[in-house]
Amino acid sequence: MNSLGKNNVKYSDVGIDVDKIKSIQNLIGKSITSTHLLPTKGKVISGYGHYAGLIEFNKKIMTLHTDGVGSKILVAQAMNKYNTIGIDCIAMNVNDTVCLGATPVGYLSYVALEKTNHNLLKEITKGLVKGAVVSNVAIVGGETAILSDIITGQKEGHNFDLAGMVLGILETKRKMILGDKIRPGDVIIGIKSSGIHSNGLTLAREVLLKHHGINDKPDFINKSVGADLLTPTTIYSNVILKIVEKFATKIHGLAHITGGAFTKLKRLNERVDYVLDNLPAINGVFKQIMVDGNISEKEMYRTFNMGIGFCVIAARESADEIIETINNEKMKSSIIGNIRRNGKGNSFINSSSDNEMKIVQL
Repeated sequence: MNSLGKNNVKYSDVGIDVDKIKSIQNLIGKSITSTHLLPTKGKVISGYGHYAGLIEFNKKIMTLHTDGVGSKILVAQAMNKYNTIGIDCIAMNVNDTVCLGATPVGYLSYVALEKTNHNLLKEITKGLVKGAVVSNVAIVGGETAILSDIITGQKEGHNFDLAGMVLGILETKRKMILGDKIRPGDVIIGIKSSGIHSNGLTLAREVLLKHHGINDKPDFINKSVGADLLTPTTIYSNVILKIVEKFATKIHGLAHITGGAFTKLKRLNERVDYVLDNLPAINGVFKQIMVDGNISEKEMYRTFNMGIGFCVIAARESADEIIETINNEKMKSSIIGNIRRNGKGNSFINSSSDNEMKIVQL
């Protein structure tokens, strides 16, 4: 493996600085807080900083979340394949929604196009419907906009952006999972990802397409570069809701590993640290990106899901049963770490440098 040298490629080198983005988000969050007292019905419980906003209505909680698929769209364009990108958009929304223990119930889509293209919309919709079926969520409407002066790109007639919003429901406050119950001694259970999912694609494309063609099969990837990158994001919502229902108070935190990768755990609880000392070996597309880009382990784990798309933080005594339940749903999971007391919300990994294993803060 590469060492943690300072000269390796970083996500910020392709224009995406995770730390700056978080700083901007915090500024926006502080600005919008003033609006939380405006609604004449309902009470805002949480408006930013977690995986979804929370509004209470007569003891029931409504969750709202919005997300898109980012530059994965450019991979779809390169492959001329648009019938799976909708799955990613549904996944990015429902997976975040269940991180609070909420059940996704309704979805709205937003598609902005350079110009009218019926076949393109038809293919995008196929993916949206498939994702909705898998996650048991209703697509109740949306918006299609033709923005020829804004939506531009390298493939005329096929340039677009895709985003969506999900409404979720919690029956009572008691069922909210916010991470505040996370305690030392808890374990971190990781659920396998299907690949790169829908984050880090800007860096992945920059690195891989400098060394390989979109249809090439490099050393560490079993299919073409394009096909691997386009693999749909795993939809975890059903299995997560199942373990939340079955194990209730034994589930202390839930995290969808997306932008910012394992640094994302900090949003659950900043009074503990997250020690990821049993992560799977780096392989597949992640190994290819790391080798081709000469990227450090630290940067990889700050950018990509590295084979773990979702984390469940739970009481140690229930871990084996939770893992068995997840695996019975045809997903692979295992204990990948534990919670350390007196922390600041930081995540740590085991890293090899100069043939020596050591703990590194992300």
